[in-house]
Amino acid sequence: MKRFIVGALAVIGALSILFVGGLILLLMVASASKPSVPGTLVLELELDQPLQEQVPEDSLAGAFGPDPATVRDVVEALEKAAQDSRVKSLLVRIDQPGGIAVAQELRDAVKAFRASGKKAVAYTDTFGEGGSATGAYYLASAFDEVYVQPSGDVTLTGVAMETPFARDAFAKLGVQPRIGQRYEYKNAVNTYTEQGYTAAHREATEKFLGSLFGQVVRGIAEGRKLSEDEVKALIDRAPLLGQAALEAKLVDGLLYRDEVLAKVKAEAGEGAKLLFLDKYLERAGRPHETGETVALVYGVGGIVRGKSSSNPLGGEATFGADSVALALRKATEDKDVKAILFRVDSPGGSYVASDTVRREVQRARELGKPVIVSMATYAASGGYFVSMGADKIVAQPGTLTGSIGVYGGKMVTADFWAKLGINFETVAFGKDATLYSTDTDFSPEQLAKNEASLDRVYVDFTQKAAEGRHLPLEKLQAVARGRVWTGEDAKALGLVDELGGFPKALELVREAAKLPKDAKVRLQVFPRKKQPAEVIAGLLGGGEGDNSEDERSAQLAALSPWVPALEQTRQLYRLGTRLGLWGPQPETLRAPLPETRW
Repeated sequence: MKRFIVGALAVIGALSILFVGGLILLLMVASASKPSVPGTLVLELELDQPLQEQVPEDSLAGAFGPDPATVRDVVEALEKAAQDSRVKSLLVRIDQPGGIAVAQELRDAVKAFRASGKKAVAYTDTFGEGGSATGAYYLASAFDEVYVQPSGDVTLTGVAMETPFARDAFAKLGVQPRIGQRYEYKNAVNTYTEQGYTAAHREATEKFLGSLFGQVVRGIAEGRKLSEDEVKALIDRAPLLGQAALEAKLVDGLLYRDEVLAKVKAEAGEGAKLLFLDKYLERAGRPHETGETVALVYGVGGIVRGKSSSNPLGGEATFGADSVALALRKATEDKDVKAILFRVDSPGGSYVASDTVRREVQRARELGKPVIVSMATYAASGGYFVSMGADKIVAQPGTLTGSIGVYGGKMVTADFWAKLGINFETVAFGKDATLYSTDTDFSPEQLAKNEASLDRVYVDFTQKAAEGRHLPLEKLQAVARGRVWTGEDAKALGLVDELGGFPKALELVREAAKLPKDAKVRLQVFPRKKQPAEVIAGLLGGGEGDNSEDERSAQLAALSPWVPALEQTRQLYRLGTRLGLWGPQPETLRAPLPETRW
């Protein structure tokens, strides 16, 4: 028996050695067979839909293929490629670049890539078909060459904002807006209370839009070597047919896709290969993976109390105060983290939730961790509230920011329900138990309480903004009053410190952390992105490790048919909430976001 046991142990030991050896061999083979970066390479990118700012930590997009490209992915891939001798040029098909701030972030990245001596080429089938493509062309003008196919147009028609006003529609429905605002420039409520622009609303909109238009004109003039007057004249002539655009020097040729590809590959050199940007980044690695650790924390979406959430299959994300505050707290407590880069892309939301996050920014600084805010498309109202206490704030010239103000109240729907033959009766204890009920109007005393609440928030907002920005309160209040500004104007007013994107923010991070200007830094996202199994376990109410991977996959398969219906129900509920049909309007720090056409 003893001999049998010894023999069995020997066999097990031998098998273990063989297993480990086989595993090592498999790893070596896998490593050797990993796709490499071609020796002569043209980096390729298709901007067929707006880039995301962040892939939420609970996203399942990666479970069904690669994660969607983010702004950071493109910026870092071009930064890496600029120093990579294998990369000869960049080819981008431009269709939907996103908002103006995103276009500016990409323009900066393209210009930095070109500064390394490499060529950047933009092409598309048409710049706009039945709609303005000013934004797409604005981005394209930062490239060395721009091509459109012979049947294409250049619909460079300028910028416009369309703001809906529904006061009369609400009156017909029997819905009465009872919403206060601080102050005359806090224009989000005008959609409900006005039938057209007020003087203040028009003033702010014209100033904001004029700033954006000037940025676009200057950028195109610089990129295409035209005067600003020439660009404005071309905008007034547009849409321009392909040949007219060529004669106006807006494009460098009328070529089809295959002709552009052949031309770029021939110029790159013999044996040149095309490689999509995401594949390049995966194979070559990111540029900020070694060095002193810098925490990257995202604050994306409407700000709400509680945890961040999103449709795991790719829907709209919310900026949950508890989740973002925890990420900031973890980064602050991590001894390896030298500074925090806080990327904000939010039009605002809950006042209390915004203050929760602002406090964590303040605590980080008090505990010796510098915080640099990088503003993306929006950092307004609550989005500005969470940013204003940072060491430094960076925004793009076209970032919508400021909106230091507040609104709140309710939509009274009693007449609406009466028209439908529905009568609500209420039993309540407490004089103001129905203060925010949509079935009854404010009494004079209740209205005074709502107004007092708005005054308190506004005073708190402006005082903390003045303190955070080191401005006299009177000066801060003069540029507040709920008014939105472009990043360009906000810098002149002292609301932001620098203009730029990720590279400028990292420059300020090094400075704040007392690192050399050329010091390498390792960007670590807080919190880490969850694995698909973790997301699914959360969806199904299970904790991490409650189920095996196979069990979780089976659960996901059972759940997935119901996801579209659940999402439609959620969107319907949110719409009803916005109209005040289900309850009071909860978002008191929301910037006005009219539809921008450009």
